[in-house]
Amino acid sequence: MLSSVTTPQDLDERFRAELAGLVAATGARDVDEPVREDTALTGEQALALYDAQSTSRHLDLAARWLRSFDAGYYTIGSAGHEGNAAVAAALRATDPALLHYRSGGFYCMRAAQVAGSDPIRDVLRGVVASAREPIAGGRHKVFGHADLHVVPTTSTIASHLPRAVGVAYALGRGKRLSPPGGGHGWPADAIAVCSFGDASINHAAATAAFNTAGWCDHIGLKLPLLFVCEDNGLGISVRSPEGWVAAALSSRPGLRYYAADGCDAAETYDRAAEAAAWVRRYRRPAVLHLSTIRLMGHAGADAEMAYRSPVEITADMARDPLVHTARMLVEAGVATPAELMTRYDEIGWEVRRIAEEVLGEPKLASANEVTAPLAPRRPVRVSRAVADAAAHLGADEPLGEPHEEPEEDRELDDDLEFAELSAAADDGDWPEPEPTPVPATIRPVSGTPRSTGNGHPASRLAAFGGKLPEKGGPLTLAQTINATLTDAMLAYPQMVVYGEDVAAKGGVYGVTKGLRDRFGATRVFDTLLDETSILGLGLGAGLAGMLPVPEIQYLAYLHNAEDQLRGEAATMQFFSQGAFHNPMVVRVAGLAYQLGFGGHFHNDNALAVLRDIPGLVVAAPSRAEDAAAMLRTCLASAVVDGSVCVFLEPIALYHTRDLHTENDNWWLADYAPPSEWSALHVPIGRARAYSTGPNDDLTIITFGNGVRLSLRAAARLAAEGVACRVVDLRWLSPLPVGDIIKNASDTGRVLVVDETRRSGGVGEGVIAALVDAGYVGVARRVAAVDSFVPLGPAANHVLVSEEQIVQGAKSLLAR
Repeated sequence: MLSSVTTPQDLDERFRAELAGLVAATGARDVDEPVREDTALTGEQALALYDAQSTSRHLDLAARWLRSFDAGYYTIGSAGHEGNAAVAAALRATDPALLHYRSGGFYCMRAAQVAGSDPIRDVLRGVVASAREPIAGGRHKVFGHADLHVVPTTSTIASHLPRAVGVAYALGRGKRLSPPGGGHGWPADAIAVCSFGDASINHAAATAAFNTAGWCDHIGLKLPLLFVCEDNGLGISVRSPEGWVAAALSSRPGLRYYAADGCDAAETYDRAAEAAAWVRRYRRPAVLHLSTIRLMGHAGADAEMAYRSPVEITADMARDPLVHTARMLVEAGVATPAELMTRYDEIGWEVRRIAEEVLGEPKLASANEVTAPLAPRRPVRVSRAVADAAAHLGADEPLGEPHEEPEEDRELDDDLEFAELSAAADDGDWPEPEPTPVPATIRPVSGTPRSTGNGHPASRLAAFGGKLPEKGGPLTLAQTINATLTDAMLAYPQMVVYGEDVAAKGGVYGVTKGLRDRFGATRVFDTLLDETSILGLGLGAGLAGMLPVPEIQYLAYLHNAEDQLRGEAATMQFFSQGAFHNPMVVRVAGLAYQLGFGGHFHNDNALAVLRDIPGLVVAAPSRAEDAAAMLRTCLASAVVDGSVCVFLEPIALYHTRDLHTENDNWWLADYAPPSEWSALHVPIGRARAYSTGPNDDLTIITFGNGVRLSLRAAARLAAEGVACRVVDLRWLSPLPVGDIIKNASDTGRVLVVDETRRSGGVGEGVIAALVDAGYVGVARRVAAVDSFVPLGPAANHVLVSEEQIVQGAKSLLAR
């Protein structure tokens, strides 16, 4: 019967044969008593586990059946791992769980703990990519459900482990919030649980999570987290070396180690209960190492015969956890073989019935349906949230949640907003403020008299040491960001600022200087040196209702951790239809022009990987005044829409004061008091234009350091009688397409000044936007060379220069 590869039929027939061969016990135990002398698992609990394991098994069989006639799209199953159901039984239904893709038994057991759940339909809808699937809506097959406190994750390369550390961090701080749709909040003594495979422990993301958990424990930070390693000894076809997983996990500093035979439901339950109780009591991290097996190969297309012998496969079959649980129940006299077979068949019939029902359910029918939950944009609400923050600061009250109006009003606002923006886009009539008028020297608007606004509330005055920033004269970019963060910390009590060197030192460029003294070490703190962990901490904390503002010290340091943004942050709303979100504003110091300092590790102009992530907001302020408004927008968007924003800060402009001549102070700007925030609000995806007059000869489109270089070049051209309009994109994703098209069409000549590389740079997107819109004028690019930024003066050979901009503009005028 058993061939060199285990088929669904093999597995089902083998189980039936094993069950038929069991002999009913002569005596019977009460279902309220333990099923064995060496366990606390009762007969009633064991029966519930058997049902959950049987459900998971039949779901795996159904997935293979559906795939056999191209109606199912996912066959990575949980067969052999069903013992993880006992882990769910040992936990509480309100403990947030981030699950491995083989944790089907856990999911079915968790669902059994929550009234009204339908795990069979949930999972099968995911297998057939039904648009009615309750968590991802047919976008992917994941284990997740807000009502079950199961956070969706693809979990393919342990990328969810750093997030789990962040969830535990929030729980350790006593956060009890849950995402929309999550039902009751997480209790004060909840713990996080995170499962993963044995091969995953070797991945950098897992290593980062284990290390960070141990580091937190070492410094005394509460971190109630239970890691669960489901060790079947294989990563697709690659074997985990004998003893390696146990050695690697048991030697991790700061992680208490537990181990159990994952095929023995009673032993798994006891060890999981012991581990969970320890984590819950001491608020410290632990790892539970389960020895499991893998039945039916890695997935439907996997032919085990290529790398496993029949002897190995047969040995695994002998350890089948479902058989083990059935034998335990029969030997304890809790149920007879016939009774268990009846339960098994009834579950199988139910799975088959529901599988046939979901086959006909609708699939996602358009690109709009697919992308709907990816990154909701509600600019009216974001603008209102900025105003609310200002009002609360003026009233000396913290802003906990965004202002809530009656549901019918919110829906009306959103409908009107969507209709207006859609009509404008369709007609090509994009709303556009008039370009900022400036003298021929292209001096930015600053020094405008400011009103005192809403007075000097005590907490705000105290936070700024008795001297409000709007009273301190024009500020640099760095000073403005610091003041904006201070105001934001007052407005949003759930906000935390953290990263490498941000607390005690105040950042390597002084941008966060004084924040820890103002708000304490629990809200502004230094982290270990690991960008993956920094981002993962924010992803988990945001999931728990906090507003994380992590700092990545240099753009070059982001690249080793960028999958936390791509694979975890940006996908959360996509895979949960908005039921879960991880709001976060990531501050990143980057770009070049630091007078040759630091080479490419500190002068990084690679942004393509950020612009390639669907739904990610990338902001790039060049001036202090824009930075304040844009940062407020990012924070409000994170709170209102759950947005993940990257706030890219040009290092070379942090402390720049002058534009044209020494001591002209034209790169400084006054800080706006809260009373003016609404008037100065900058929506996501809106550019800013600087113009010398109504009859500009050409348009220069740029961002970041390119704005300053272009304004200087425009001043030189103005002296020669050439009028330039300089457009600061401000937002690199989404690009301000409407503003690009309008300003380009106004002059018919476009010079794109791109400080990123010619290949994969921002300029490619600008040119593509013009082409897509049918722009008929002339255009060219001035961009950095396809090179890393070298050390010292050599950097000038690969970066865009002011002279190149002048020559590029003249070449356009000569056409």
